[in-house]
Amino acid sequence: MQRQVIQHSVFLLGLALLVSACFNEPNYSDTPEISFKQVSKFTLAAGGGVGQARRDSVIVTIGFQDGAGDLGEDVRDTARINRTFRNETWGNYEITTFQLVNGRYEVLPLAVNNKLFFPRLTREGQRGAIEGTLDFSQIFAYQRDFRMVPVKFRIRIRDRGMRVSNYAETDTIQVPLSGR
Repeated sequence: MQRQVIQHSVFLLGLALLVSACFNEPNYSDTPEISFKQVSKFTLAAGGGVGQARRDSVIVTIGFQDGAGDLGEDVRDTARINRTFRNETWGNYEITTFQLVNGRYEVLPLAVNNKLFFPRLTREGQRGAIEGTLDFSQIFAYQRDFRMVPVKFRIRIRDRGMRVSNYAETDTIQVPLSGR
């Protein structure tokens, strides 16, 4: 009986050492890198009241890797945000919308895309490589004179050290836009 307990203990200790020896922290660049994962669209039914028209919710998902682990901002730290981004045209998340016009994609300026911020992804003082996904959701309402238009999105992010990632571009999807 005692021999079996010792054998099981040695086996479990060996297994634990084997598993812990297999983990190596990734060696990512301190400049964030992103990749397109998916773009999805959900139609939301109309509800009662003002502003409750039928609408499409578009969710853009990107993957990220960052060696420094300094992605995101403490959105409650308005002093840092004002100081750091005062002269910048975008926050730490930039998404540009393009619409297909006469066979070419043109920028579709949307006020909702100005100065976007995503929250910190690590605790204060925590350093080291991180990876994961970020989702951005945007609403496109079906207005009285809407038309379905092919659009795509281009995204980039930056870390707290102001290092800017590469661009990632989505697939094309159809969304309702005003027919103006």
